[in-house]
Amino acid sequence: MEKREKYELLCKQVESLVDGETNVVGVLANVSAAMKSMFPEEYFWVGFYTVDLPSLQGGAGGRLLLGPFQGTVACYEIPYGKGVCGSAWKERKTLVVPDVEEFPGHIACSSLSRSEIVVPIFVQTDGDDEKEVWGVIDIDSTELNTFDEVDAMYLEKIAEILSKNIW
Repeated sequence: MEKREKYELLCKQVESLVDGETNVVGVLANVSAAMKSMFPEEYFWVGFYTVDLPSLQGGAGGRLLLGPFQGTVACYEIPYGKGVCGSAWKERKTLVVPDVEEFPGHIACSSLSRSEIVVPIFVQTDGDDEKEVWGVIDIDSTELNTFDEVDAMYLEKIAEILSKNIW
């Protein structure tokens, strides 16, 4: 099966996993498991980091906290603007990193990670016209150049499915 076909199937699976579900931790756990199952060779680590609530509310904090994931042990928190995850949060955009060693300030939660993609998940907050970053999808590979615009497009679609159906 080609990458696009796998992602199309994964998007349908994610839609069914979130439909009517209010258990956010459970949803994120199942979605990370579905993602890892669909791409077992490509995804070394897949999971979520969520914005610390005071950060989302404009208060002190400025960090992402580890959420449900599949893979080896991970960093518990990532500061705003630091590493690939914190940078994707700060820049409010998907970051595709072909070689993590070339990314300034990369946070090495695992020395086995060689390439990475991070996709922000946006939510609408009360009274704001602009959506806020609620968290990120973080995926690592042990190979260089694993991720491309196809991954970015479909993972952004998955982030949108999550934001529309849970929050």
